[in-house]
Amino acid sequence: MSTGIKDTVHAVEAAAVMSLLPARPRLLGLGEPTHGEDLLLEVRNELFRQLVEQEGYRSIAIESDCLMGLAVDDYVTSGTGTLDEVMERGFSHGFGASAANRELVRWMRAHNEGRPASDRLRFAGFDGPLEITAAASPRQALTALHGYLAARVRADLLPCTAGTLDRLLGADDRWADPAAMMDSTRSVGRSAEAKELRLLADDLVALLDEQTPRLLAVSSREDWERACLYGRTATGLLGYHFWLAEPSPARVPRLLGSRATMMAANLLAVAEWGPALVHASNRHLQREKSRMRLGEVPMEWWSTGAIMSARLGEDYAFLATALGTIRHQGVDDPPPDTVEGLLYALPEDRSLVDARGLAAALADAPPAARVSPWFGYFPLDPAHLAELDGIVFIKDLPGDRARPVG
Repeated sequence: MSTGIKDTVHAVEAAAVMSLLPARPRLLGLGEPTHGEDLLLEVRNELFRQLVEQEGYRSIAIESDCLMGLAVDDYVTSGTGTLDEVMERGFSHGFGASAANRELVRWMRAHNEGRPASDRLRFAGFDGPLEITAAASPRQALTALHGYLAARVRADLLPCTAGTLDRLLGADDRWADPAAMMDSTRSVGRSAEAKELRLLADDLVALLDEQTPRLLAVSSREDWERACLYGRTATGLLGYHFWLAEPSPARVPRLLGSRATMMAANLLAVAEWGPALVHASNRHLQREKSRMRLGEVPMEWWSTGAIMSARLGEDYAFLATALGTIRHQGVDDPPPDTVEGLLYALPEDRSLVDARGLAAALADAPPAARVSPWFGYFPLDPAHLAELDGIVFIKDLPGDRARPVG
């Protein structure tokens, strides 16, 4: 390995991460190239602990349902519920089954014990209520937003009653019909009721904004922030369902773009709490435009990371994680002419790599793109190395640490 490459390598530590950046970012993204591997989450947990203790980070946001995550935040900040309860109902995508996620929640609660509210760590899910199989009904978000406003503003200012919302929403299972993910005709997102709900949701969010001075005077900022979350989620979900009903090829990229936009809006709110670590798929946090093919149709959309980078500039930073092997999934030693192959020759089991320095060191001999034999692992794209702030490289994932993800 050339001296130039060796000079880009550091220990995976908070201080080394900060040395790669012009300043401490408000949002530090740590990506993962595959889900369901607790070793990756253990590396995240240790980095978060160091960021809290050494760099003043105050919160963590993960790729999980933003509404379910409220239960986790309540537990870590005030001890509401039990650890078992929040692991069961506070995470989406099966992430509550992870021992490393459980340890993160336990540590955050222990850290917060006895501390004043202003010094407590916060937890957030920043994904929408969207599973692979279905999108949730907007009922929870809409009714919670309406309930918050109805208790604090004059009734004649509200655009509708709770009964009207209930009538228009109908049965929740018609919104969450799994068949709608593949068949636009099964979606209710463009029904007359859904169109009216979109208008009412917009009016409720507008009223929330308009009444902010009064609302902050008669309720806590935390309750107001949650109402804002309900508003973002209600409008985001209704928009997502609208595009589920789209019959044209624009359907999938608009759905992916809608999800990315919902994620970005939630992260901008998390950034208001103070410096935060964000953990999600590399593909969500990358700065470049996302692209894929569905059959013969090319599709592209702006990722959450691209939106955050455009909005926050240097206040957003991104570390991508790359792996050498995942042998239990058939991902064996990387070819030596790939980025992963070059990093696999490092003596350390895990390393933090200066991505821009690595890109400069490889400029005269650009590496090849790695091709994964397993659909669940996304290798680094060597064409975009210089758009990363760093790479966390882990040589090997042990085969007995895998966890299925829903």
